[in-house]
Amino acid sequence: MTENGGLEVIGVGAMNLDYICRVEKTVDDGETTVTDFIPCPGGSAANTIYGLARLGIKCGFIGAVGNDTEGRKLLRSFKTAGVDVSRIRVKSGVRTGVAFCFSDRKGRRAIYLLPGANNLLSNEDVDTAYLNSSRMVHLSSFVNDEQLHMQIEMVANLAKSVRLSLAPGMLYATRGLKSLAPLLERSHIVFLNQEEIKMLTGKDFRAGAEVLLNSSCEIVVVTLGKGIALRGGRRLNSYIRTRETEYQVSGVAREMEDIESTGAGDAFACGFLFGVLKGKPLDECAVLGDVMARSVISTPGGRKGFLTLKQLEKAYYRYTGKLL
Repeated sequence: MTENGGLEVIGVGAMNLDYICRVEKTVDDGETTVTDFIPCPGGSAANTIYGLARLGIKCGFIGAVGNDTEGRKLLRSFKTAGVDVSRIRVKSGVRTGVAFCFSDRKGRRAIYLLPGANNLLSNEDVDTAYLNSSRMVHLSSFVNDEQLHMQIEMVANLAKSVRLSLAPGMLYATRGLKSLAPLLERSHIVFLNQEEIKMLTGKDFRAGAEVLLNSSCEIVVVTLGKGIALRGGRRLNSYIRTRETEYQVSGVAREMEDIESTGAGDAFACGFLFGVLKGKPLDECAVLGDVMARSVISTPGGRKGFLTLKQLEKAYYRYTGKLL
């Protein structure tokens, strides 16, 4: 056993309390009606780590919260799932990060961030030995330059045996390839959606994936929302590119109306990484990701839709006819 008790995946990213608001329509200048309002734990890497822990993967997290009710709620959510919280720092004199998420019936979203304690996470809070005793580190974005530089230094000190998974999100995608180069060149897997890879590379998802492979990352995973129509009535739900091959993956049937898409990408990463950790082929990993994402967006309240292992096994069999 390692010092951390044999953790398989450690997440590093922002920790926020999300306030998810359903609105009639998102507006640039005007007013609209809020039809529903749900507070729930959030943060991209935090959501993915929570989901992996629910599946029985031993996980830990490095992050920061304030000494307040919101911070205690985030810690409690992690503890309930079995995530090791020993490296999460409680910062005094600052509130826990908050994200205000507005989404409408057409799937359009607007997210406003108040970073709070996330802005105080520093190199001194990063336990390199803790990270290096895991199998994988999963990163997501912060708002400020200081935390990006912290992650770059952290990645430079990772043991070669530790695989790096990166979900840059739109916050990091807008910074461009040059700023993210130290992370991309060390990444085993990079997760992006169609809009993010366009922002990061200036190209469509196929050409953009090639650009990222040239940046030395090994696997590029692009999620495509509700999918792209293909011949024969099929829909392309995700695209995976490695140096050797590409996978065009048709996911599970999209039968339900999306109730709330916040966290869908985090859930996809959760299912995909679970498959990777279990040695599944990459196209099967993508189907696992799609199954998990479908569950999350069909259940209001952020993390409520993350499946347990038994639930994932049943859903996977229902959609594919295969045992997990």
